[in-house]
Amino acid sequence: MASETLTDYERRRLENIKRNEAVIASLRLHNTANELSSATKRSRIELKTYKTNNQKKPKSETPIVIRRSLRARGIPPDTQSAKGLEDDLVPSPVKTPNPNPPSGPISFRDAYLGDSSDRPLVGTVMEMAENAPLGYSVKRGDAMRSFDLGSLVLKQENIARVIPERTMTVKFLPSNDRTVIVVGDKGGYVAFWDVDCKEEDDGGYLYHPHKGPISGIQIQPFSLSKIYTSCYDGFIRLMDIEKELFDVVYSCNDCIYSLSQRPCEAKSLYFGEGGGLFNVWDERAGKSSNSMRLHEKRINTIDFNPENTNMMVTSSTDGTAYIWDLRNINSKRPKSLITVDHKRAVHSAYFSPSGNYLAITCVDDKVGLLSGVDFSDTSMIYHDNQTGRWISSFRAIWGWDDSHVFIGNMKRGMDVISTDDKLIKTLQSPYITAIPCRFAAHPYQVGTLAGATAGGQVYIWTQR
Repeated sequence: MASETLTDYERRRLENIKRNEAVIASLRLHNTANELSSATKRSRIELKTYKTNNQKKPKSETPIVIRRSLRARGIPPDTQSAKGLEDDLVPSPVKTPNPNPPSGPISFRDAYLGDSSDRPLVGTVMEMAENAPLGYSVKRGDAMRSFDLGSLVLKQENIARVIPERTMTVKFLPSNDRTVIVVGDKGGYVAFWDVDCKEEDDGGYLYHPHKGPISGIQIQPFSLSKIYTSCYDGFIRLMDIEKELFDVVYSCNDCIYSLSQRPCEAKSLYFGEGGGLFNVWDERAGKSSNSMRLHEKRINTIDFNPENTNMMVTSSTDGTAYIWDLRNINSKRPKSLITVDHKRAVHSAYFSPSGNYLAITCVDDKVGLLSGVDFSDTSMIYHDNQTGRWISSFRAIWGWDDSHVFIGNMKRGMDVISTDDKLIKTLQSPYITAIPCRFAAHPYQVGTLAGATAGGQVYIWTQR
């Protein structure tokens, strides 16, 4: 009865289905499909056995590429997309194992990471210490007579990569006899470069006494063989070259962001700790002689007026720079003599060699020059200070007189700001392949200036 109710279309459809099934059966397509399915399963099993049998998987002609960021793959930034900072991003050739330094005293033997012996460095520094005069300074009159900005030149032999990571601070050892530089970087490494060394090791020596970024290097005024280093790891260490030891002077649970000493005062350390805390450490007593909160955020630099050592200036991430009189400072309610406000973080504030000027560097693209009675005459000079995350912040420093301020340039040069006309002159060289961000002027050799980069390179300008 059901077949009688089918329409002509439905009957033709059923007939076509039966005819197609008969054709498929004659061609054995079902058996072929089953064989292909079995072969596919067998190939999958075989591919799994390749891995267990340590056989290489055959390469496909069009491999599948999974897109992952450089950061996720643990690869350094691409130099082609980093505004040409090739040399800052090239891995350092310096041997850089990454041990964790102990929290107690560290011997030179345990901290040293160089391929050759550090005996030449120890001997050189001890000889320099014996011949060094008490204290160090450049007479302003002599500096103004001997310094010529146009005579500064960068020679190829005065360029070296001495530190494995991003430079945080750089200093010259104060000596007329020899040019030796000490550098601290982001990884807690401290390096020495004996520029005058003619030996096979090129005068480079690398130590690892800290676990974090080096925030300050201070050479004791009356003993060149004693060098203080401060670090974000909360430690201040004394590198005693005579004893060949990195001793612990002070430790805390907060970061130490800045370190300084008053001129002609060897036994007291002044440093910025944690979120704006200012601390004075008496090394003879082995304790803090004064501690007070001077800023709302961290203190980036501490500097003293060379003509009036009771006058101190501090710069802070809270956007301020304060001038203080240490004789009249109340630890409970400290009040500054002068306040300089900026919209963003102030990275540095330094007195000039005469103490009559003050140079302030801020993230708001300003370099401030203060002078006059009570530093009331202020000039704000535009300067690109946007260094980004890969380069240490710019900090304008003074040379050997009050005429010029030196600061890094984002176009791989060194900017020189004149205090007379407030104009900027850029010194460039074909040998500069990275951005110098931190600078130091030699305290004795007028015209000798060092600039260090984020890639651990050091450039030394000298007079012709």
